[in-house]
Amino acid sequence: MSLDKTKSDGTVGKALEILDLVASFGRPVRFSDVLDVAEFPKATVYRFIQTLTSQGMLSYDPDRQTYALGIRLVRLAHSAWQQSSLAPVAHPHIEKLARDVGETVHLAQLDHAQVLYVDKIDPGKPIEMFSQAGKVGPAYCTGVGKAMMAYLEAPHLAEVIGQQSFHVFTEFTLSDETALRAELVDIRSNGYGFDREEHEPDIICVALPILTARGRVLGALSVTSSTQRTSLAALEALVPRIQMAVTAIANEAESWRFPDQSKFQSIETAKG
Repeated sequence: MSLDKTKSDGTVGKALEILDLVASFGRPVRFSDVLDVAEFPKATVYRFIQTLTSQGMLSYDPDRQTYALGIRLVRLAHSAWQQSSLAPVAHPHIEKLARDVGETVHLAQLDHAQVLYVDKIDPGKPIEMFSQAGKVGPAYCTGVGKAMMAYLEAPHLAEVIGQQSFHVFTEFTLSDETALRAELVDIRSNGYGFDREEHEPDIICVALPILTARGRVLGALSVTSSTQRTSLAALEALVPRIQMAVTAIANEAESWRFPDQSKFQSIETAKG
């Protein structure tokens, strides 16, 4: 979150940034750890940490003198999973797909300009990889990210592309907007896309978007494996089976109320 954005969101924005900072460590942290990376004065950081702790958003271990994410966040996350994500609708379909194809299946949605993994099924022996439910990843170099971006309307796509870092993770990473846009045209033409070891070495996938009847992007589904186990051609052969799952999820999602992110973005734009 940028400092300008945090200022515009006032006290709530600052508190949420502190919460994000604590979460970013992936482990319990001391006050000094947060202070080292925060953009606020010591007194401000301390005040927000104390408030977040008293509200149950953070928990404090007095023996180790560390802070961690609180149980209240778990309740909120579970509620969000039930109300705002595709996961409840999609879960039985991705479980069946994973069993049928014998590979890892990911369900993802766009979180602003990033990919949010909302569900993951590992059949048999799982492959070590970055993604897991609840984690965020880059959109420009993941199969699910590109599959969703390919179906965004032009203004939204321009906004999302403008927020990509284009960090080079591997020798196959798309490293600029021109290369990404060319790839998105191909995905839109084919109806599916790939991750060709672009985010992690040896990790490959084929991904399809989940769309409403009117073409709005709800999310994306991918089947992921490694170059040690299979090939892109073998994953591509699974597209008809994946499409069945995508269609079933999309059909059920039509009767499910999901927040329309574009409306929230319009509201934020109007406020700005």
